[in-house]
Amino acid sequence: MTRPTHLDETGAASMVDVGAKPATQRRAVAGGRITMSAAALDAIRGGNVPKGDVLSTARIAGIMAAKRTADLIPLCHPLALTKVGIDFEWEADGISVRATAATNGPTGVEMEALTAASVALLTLYDMAKALDRAMVLGDIRLLEKSGGRSGDWRA
Repeated sequence: MTRPTHLDETGAASMVDVGAKPATQRRAVAGGRITMSAAALDAIRGGNVPKGDVLSTARIAGIMAAKRTADLIPLCHPLALTKVGIDFEWEADGISVRATAATNGPTGVEMEALTAASVALLTLYDMAKALDRAMVLGDIRLLEKSGGRSGDWRA
């Protein structure tokens, strides 16, 4: 069995050296959802949430989070992101989030996309918690990735 990539020869945590890997176009998409009461959903849709524009704030939070992933997740490489996008879709009982991250570099952007989706969902909760404290965040997962040695993958 091969040694895990994030452990050195003594078993200590170690950041992988990606310096010799070629830079390639890399993209990852992650998603998740938040369920909530009909009243909270209607207030967000109608722009009637006391804290302000919920979706715009969550979009900015997700983008900012992707840019700070290396500060939050141990052993993640800081990346020069070329694109981060956050999209929302209305559902009957909540809102789904889709976060896309891209770079041209030697390592993937899966963690950046997952972090963006997670923080966008947390921000949706924060902005609307006065309307519904029982909201549930879930289904956060990688949906697709492209680029790099392992190639393309789709859930």
